[in-house]
Amino acid sequence: MNPAMLSLILGNASAVAAGPPEAQPLIQHPTAVLAVLLAVLAIIFYLARHPTFGRIFKIVPTLVFCYFVPTLLTTMRVIPVESPLYAWVKSFVLPASLLLLILALDLPGIIRLGPKAVVTLLSGTLAVVIGGPISLLICKGLLPDDAWKGMAALCGSWIGGGANMIALKETVGCSDELLSIIIIVDVFVANIWMGTLLFLASRQEAVDRWIGADATAIHQLERRMTDFQARVGRIPSMPDLMTILAFGFIGSWLSYKGGDQLGKLIHDSDGFRFIENFVPGDAWKYIIVTTIGLVLSFTPARGLEGAGASKVGSVMIYLLVACIGASADFRKIVDCPEFILMGAIWMAIHVVVILGVGRLIRAPIFFIAVGSQSNIGGAASAPVVASAFHPSLAPVGALLAIVGYVLGTYAGLLCIFLLKKVAGVQEMATAMTGA
Repeated sequence: MNPAMLSLILGNASAVAAGPPEAQPLIQHPTAVLAVLLAVLAIIFYLARHPTFGRIFKIVPTLVFCYFVPTLLTTMRVIPVESPLYAWVKSFVLPASLLLLILALDLPGIIRLGPKAVVTLLSGTLAVVIGGPISLLICKGLLPDDAWKGMAALCGSWIGGGANMIALKETVGCSDELLSIIIIVDVFVANIWMGTLLFLASRQEAVDRWIGADATAIHQLERRMTDFQARVGRIPSMPDLMTILAFGFIGSWLSYKGGDQLGKLIHDSDGFRFIENFVPGDAWKYIIVTTIGLVLSFTPARGLEGAGASKVGSVMIYLLVACIGASADFRKIVDCPEFILMGAIWMAIHVVVILGVGRLIRAPIFFIAVGSQSNIGGAASAPVVASAFHPSLAPVGALLAIVGYVLGTYAGLLCIFLLKKVAGVQEMATAMTGA
């Protein structure tokens, strides 16, 4: 979710909570925040290789620390929960990292992964649709009468992203005050689940044994990528590094501008406006950058992998992880415990369904994790979870997240229908009690 976009919609969301103004973060300038996050990442990686402290990282993976340490700094008011840096990294560094990770893509290997990835994605979508009404029914005595409107917006976020969230918010007439509470639920619950997925990525083999999954195709893809990197590997020269950065950020800018222009063109065209129902505007930049990467993977540019293109892309991914973690402020959970409970129940239903389907079809935990995050987190975080298994798998997360964008609005409308039914029962029960 883009903090800058949401802050423009909500204005000052902190005004929702009663009480005196909060103290300002110790560090606020975007460059200073970047310095702090890079220092945190550097320290974490240093400790991971330390002979003594490194034992901790064998239990809790590095990526989890990269995710939650910035969250701790935000909660302690060291750095802000919203910063132009976070928006910039998600808007430009993420597409650049995707392009660099896709450069050496083994497309035939991804095709051989089979249909289980799509099945788990769809089961995760279904779980979000039915989980909302069930959690509303369970928490009906705690939530206000209009809570279903905020939950409709949350459903849009959990099956697509920020654009779907705002679209469904407007559809049901959710107030900005209620949306600000829903955003807290979204960030808190979704971030906890993403951290759990990052942890499960480090226990991939053990979880796959429990599921009884055959991850041969995934391991073969990883081995082919590793063999390719070893075959073309070289000490990167200055021109190599300059070319890698140029490819990344030129592709990022082209996808940003191209996506923006294409989205406007579709919106302004009566004949093509229906496409917005399938692909919201902010999804086009991910489609474009993925396409650019796919095309380049069939050209000599693929050889940049030998100079460390995927390593540079991975550095960008870790910075993105730190920014996502820093966007969460767990102090705000005290403002809306009943909504947090509702969100936790909703997420639990999603987890139970997607794990159950995954075990039923014997899908590897990679498919379950990425299918889940493609729903809950979208294109901003699905590649992060995928790359936690192996950098070469990040494009799978991007591709599935795009499918999530397509599903978002329609699945959200179905969820709204069910939420209205449950809300009608709730209102009837309230009226009868009053009588």
